[in-house]
Amino acid sequence: MLGENPVIDDLPKEELLRLLDAYAKAWQAMDGAYFLAIEKKYGMDAAIEMDKEAWRLFSPIEARRIMKEFGIPENGGLDALERALGLRVYARLNEQSYERTDEKTLLFTMNQCRVQVARGRKGLPDFPCKEVGVIEYTTFAETIDPRIKTKCLFCPPDAHPADAYCKWEFTLEE
Repeated sequence: MLGENPVIDDLPKEELLRLLDAYAKAWQAMDGAYFLAIEKKYGMDAAIEMDKEAWRLFSPIEARRIMKEFGIPENGGLDALERALGLRVYARLNEQSYERTDEKTLLFTMNQCRVQVARGRKGLPDFPCKEVGVIEYTTFAETIDPRIKTKCLFCPPDAHPADAYCKWEFTLEE
Protein backbone atom coordinates (compact mmCIF):
# COMPACT_ATOMS: atom_id res chain seq x y z
CA MET A 1 0.00 0.00 0.00
CA LEU A 2 1.13 3.55 -0.59
CA GLY A 3 1.32 6.15 2.16
CA GLU A 4 -1.01 5.92 5.11
CA ASN A 5 -3.81 8.44 5.40
CA PRO A 6 -5.96 8.06 8.52
CA VAL A 7 -8.72 10.20 7.01
CA ILE A 8 -9.12 7.70 4.15
CA ASP A 9 -7.93 4.51 5.86
CA ASP A 10 -10.70 4.65 8.47
CA LEU A 11 -13.60 5.37 6.11
CA PRO A 12 -16.44 2.83 6.02
CA LYS A 13 -17.11 1.00 2.74
CA GLU A 14 -19.97 3.31 1.67
CA GLU A 15 -17.77 6.38 2.03
CA LEU A 16 -14.85 4.67 0.27
CA LEU A 17 -17.15 3.97 -2.67
CA ARG A 18 -18.24 7.62 -2.71
CA LEU A 19 -14.58 8.63 -2.65
CA LEU A 20 -13.86 6.24 -5.52
CA ASP A 21 -16.68 7.88 -7.49
CA ALA A 22 -15.35 11.34 -6.65
CA TYR A 23 -11.85 10.39 -7.78
CA ALA A 24 -13.15 8.89 -11.03
CA LYS A 25 -15.21 12.04 -11.73
CA ALA A 26 -12.20 14.25 -10.96
CA TRP A 27 -10.01 12.15 -13.28
CA GLN A 28 -12.58 12.47 -16.06
CA ALA A 29 -12.92 16.22 -15.47
CA MET A 30 -9.14 16.60 -15.78
CA ASP A 31 -9.17 14.54 -19.00
CA GLY A 32 -11.85 16.86 -20.39
CA ALA A 33 -10.14 20.03 -19.16
CA TYR A 34 -6.84 19.22 -20.86
CA PHE A 35 -8.72 18.33 -24.06
CA LEU A 36 -10.67 21.61 -24.03
CA ALA A 37 -7.49 23.60 -23.35
CA ILE A 38 -5.77 22.06 -26.37
CA GLU A 39 -8.89 22.52 -28.51
CA LYS A 40 -9.17 26.18 -27.52
CA LYS A 41 -5.55 26.94 -28.36
CA TYR A 42 -4.90 24.64 -31.34
CA GLY A 43 -8.29 23.45 -32.64
CA MET A 44 -10.29 20.22 -32.56
CA ASP A 45 -8.01 18.24 -34.90
CA ALA A 46 -4.95 18.91 -32.74
CA ALA A 47 -6.90 18.11 -29.58
CA ILE A 48 -8.00 14.75 -31.00
CA GLU A 49 -4.43 13.94 -32.09
CA MET A 50 -3.13 14.72 -28.60
CA ASP A 51 -5.99 12.71 -27.07
CA LYS A 52 -5.06 9.72 -29.22
CA GLU A 53 -1.44 9.96 -28.12
CA ALA A 54 -2.42 10.35 -24.45
CA TRP A 55 -4.58 7.20 -24.61
CA ARG A 56 -1.83 5.33 -26.47
CA LEU A 57 0.41 6.05 -23.47
CA PHE A 58 -2.17 5.78 -20.67
CA SER A 59 -4.10 2.62 -21.59
CA PRO A 60 -1.15 0.21 -21.19
CA ILE A 61 -0.17 1.92 -17.93
CA GLU A 62 -3.70 1.53 -16.59
CA ALA A 63 -3.87 -2.11 -17.74
CA ARG A 64 -0.54 -3.02 -16.12
CA ARG A 65 -1.49 -1.33 -12.84
CA ILE A 66 -4.83 -3.12 -12.74
CA MET A 67 -3.12 -6.44 -13.46
CA LYS A 68 -0.59 -5.86 -10.69
CA GLU A 69 -3.01 -4.58 -8.05
CA PHE A 70 -5.68 -7.22 -8.64
CA GLY A 71 -3.57 -10.26 -9.49
CA ILE A 72 -4.74 -10.52 -13.09
CA PRO A 73 -2.34 -12.85 -14.88
CA GLU A 74 -0.45 -11.96 -18.04
CA ASN A 75 -1.86 -13.69 -21.10
CA GLY A 76 -5.04 -14.36 -19.11
CA GLY A 77 -7.25 -14.23 -22.18
CA LEU A 78 -10.76 -12.86 -22.28
CA ASP A 79 -11.49 -13.62 -18.62
CA ALA A 80 -8.60 -11.36 -17.63
CA LEU A 81 -9.72 -8.67 -20.05
CA GLU A 82 -13.31 -8.72 -18.83
CA ARG A 83 -12.20 -8.36 -15.22
CA ALA A 84 -9.74 -5.58 -16.08
CA LEU A 85 -12.35 -3.64 -18.08
CA GLY A 86 -14.56 -3.67 -15.00
CA LEU A 87 -11.74 -2.22 -12.89
CA ARG A 88 -10.87 0.73 -15.15
CA VAL A 89 -10.83 4.20 -13.63
CA TYR A 90 -14.11 5.18 -15.31
CA ALA A 91 -15.93 1.86 -14.87
CA ARG A 92 -18.10 3.20 -12.00
CA LEU A 93 -19.04 6.30 -14.01
CA ASN A 94 -20.47 4.45 -17.00
CA GLU A 95 -22.94 1.63 -17.47
CA GLN A 96 -21.09 -1.20 -19.19
CA SER A 97 -22.13 -4.70 -20.21
CA TYR A 98 -20.35 -7.83 -21.38
CA GLU A 99 -21.44 -10.74 -23.53
CA ARG A 100 -19.64 -13.92 -24.54
CA THR A 101 -20.74 -15.13 -27.94
CA ASP A 102 -18.33 -18.08 -27.76
CA GLU A 103 -15.15 -18.99 -25.84
CA LYS A 104 -13.00 -16.82 -28.12
CA THR A 105 -15.19 -13.69 -28.34
CA LEU A 106 -16.09 -11.02 -25.79
CA LEU A 107 -18.44 -8.18 -26.64
CA PHE A 108 -18.10 -5.05 -24.51
CA THR A 109 -20.79 -2.37 -24.67
CA MET A 110 -20.74 1.11 -23.20
CA ASN A 111 -24.47 1.43 -22.56
CA GLN A 112 -24.27 4.80 -20.83
CA CYS A 113 -21.28 7.07 -21.30
CA ARG A 114 -21.01 9.94 -18.83
CA VAL A 115 -19.29 12.18 -21.40
CA GLN A 116 -21.84 11.56 -24.14
CA VAL A 117 -24.83 11.87 -21.79
CA ALA A 118 -23.51 15.24 -20.55
CA ARG A 119 -23.10 16.43 -24.14
CA GLY A 120 -26.66 15.37 -24.90
CA ARG A 121 -27.98 17.33 -21.89
CA LYS A 122 -26.23 20.41 -23.29
CA GLY A 123 -27.78 19.88 -26.72
CA LEU A 124 -24.41 18.96 -28.25
CA PRO A 125 -23.85 16.13 -30.72
CA ASP A 126 -21.97 13.01 -29.66
CA PHE A 127 -18.24 13.52 -29.29
CA PRO A 128 -16.56 11.65 -32.19
CA CYS A 129 -14.40 9.40 -30.03
CA LYS A 130 -14.00 6.39 -32.34
CA GLU A 131 -10.40 7.14 -33.40
CA VAL A 132 -9.41 7.60 -29.78
CA GLY A 133 -11.38 4.53 -28.68
CA VAL A 134 -9.70 2.28 -31.22
CA ILE A 135 -6.33 3.19 -29.75
CA GLU A 136 -7.55 3.07 -26.16
CA TYR A 137 -9.24 -0.34 -26.30
CA THR A 138 -6.68 -1.94 -28.61
CA THR A 139 -3.70 -1.00 -26.46
CA PHE A 140 -5.54 -1.88 -23.23
CA ALA A 141 -6.55 -5.34 -24.52
CA GLU A 142 -3.12 -6.09 -26.03
CA THR A 143 -1.48 -5.21 -22.72
CA ILE A 144 -3.72 -7.68 -20.90
CA ASP A 145 -3.01 -10.35 -23.53
CA PRO A 146 -1.24 -9.75 -26.86
CA ARG A 147 -3.36 -12.49 -28.46
CA ILE A 148 -6.50 -10.35 -28.11
CA LYS A 149 -7.60 -8.51 -31.23
CA THR A 150 -9.95 -5.54 -30.99
CA LYS A 151 -12.68 -4.53 -33.42
CA CYS A 152 -14.96 -1.52 -33.10
CA LEU A 153 -18.54 -2.48 -33.95
CA PHE A 154 -19.77 1.10 -33.50
CA CYS A 155 -18.64 4.26 -31.75
CA PRO A 156 -19.44 7.94 -32.36
CA PRO A 157 -19.45 9.43 -34.91
CA ASP A 158 -21.07 6.13 -36.02
CA ALA A 159 -24.80 5.80 -35.57
CA HIS A 160 -25.68 3.84 -32.45
CA PRO A 161 -28.78 2.49 -30.76
CA ALA A 162 -30.42 4.47 -27.97
CA ASP A 163 -29.23 1.95 -25.35
CA ALA A 164 -25.53 1.98 -26.28
CA TYR A 165 -22.87 4.49 -27.30
CA CYS A 166 -20.14 2.12 -28.39
CA LYS A 167 -19.55 -1.59 -28.76
CA TRP A 168 -16.30 -3.48 -29.06
CA GLU A 169 -15.51 -7.04 -30.06
CA PHE A 170 -12.47 -8.71 -28.53
CA THR A 171 -11.30 -11.95 -30.10
CA LEU A 172 -8.73 -14.28 -28.63
CA GLU A 173 -6.44 -15.53 -31.40
CA GLU A 174 -4.16 -18.47 -30.66
